[in-house]
Amino acid sequence: MKHLGILAHSVEGAALCLRAFCQEGFRELGPDDHPDVSLDLIAMARSMPAWDAGDHDPIRATLGESVRRLAAAGADFFACPDNTAHLALERPGGDLPLPGLHIARVVADQAARDGRARVGVLGTRYTMDGPVYPRELAARGIAAEVPDAADRDTVHRIIFDELVNGVFTDEIAARVRRGHRAARRTWVRRRRAGVHRDPAAGHARCVAAADTGFHPPARPCRLRGGRRAASSSGVARRARRRFGR
Repeated sequence: MKHLGILAHSVEGAALCLRAFCQEGFRELGPDDHPDVSLDLIAMARSMPAWDAGDHDPIRATLGESVRRLAAAGADFFACPDNTAHLALERPGGDLPLPGLHIARVVADQAARDGRARVGVLGTRYTMDGPVYPRELAARGIAAEVPDAADRDTVHRIIFDELVNGVFTDEIAARVRRGHRAARRTWVRRRRAGVHRDPAAGHARCVAAADTGFHPPARPCRLRGGRRAASSSGVARRARRRFGR
């Protein structure tokens, strides 16, 4: 079985990914069993000035430091359960010492398999305004939709003021439900749609279901400046061989 390295950027996203990955192991391998997993987290505070300045290169350097530590811990590959971090991971730079799954490509591949025509993207302002999801979805003939500017500001504020600090109030839950219903009413009128929220747990399940033997992928997924990363294509077909067994 392959050793997963979780490249963490926020505490909550990383914790959710770790828990979901291990629980998938319990379901597939038996009680208390899962593949080896290591997690590395450098405090997000170190990167926030660069995020605010739109300077992604220093953030890539920080994430690269985590990847090197995961490699030293024995990880065979990494997954980063953070949408926004992929803006930095895609920047040019020196080779990363491990291959990695690309979160947006995992999500886009799943949306394509589900027959989605439009996908709503919620996340930080950097994610909603950024090119990662529109590009990956468009490559599969899927449209990306984001809220209007005022709602994007609200979502961004809630994420940084509350969600990344583990605060999830009834008011937030009610807002999410209202927003989800409104989005579906709008998008379903056009064509079949899906709403993409935080994919950390789903990403962990895709990691578990993916070909952890890492045969050469049909369509390589590449994080800029790094080695070839594992493609999520064929996840469903290879799910029977989960965790390399």
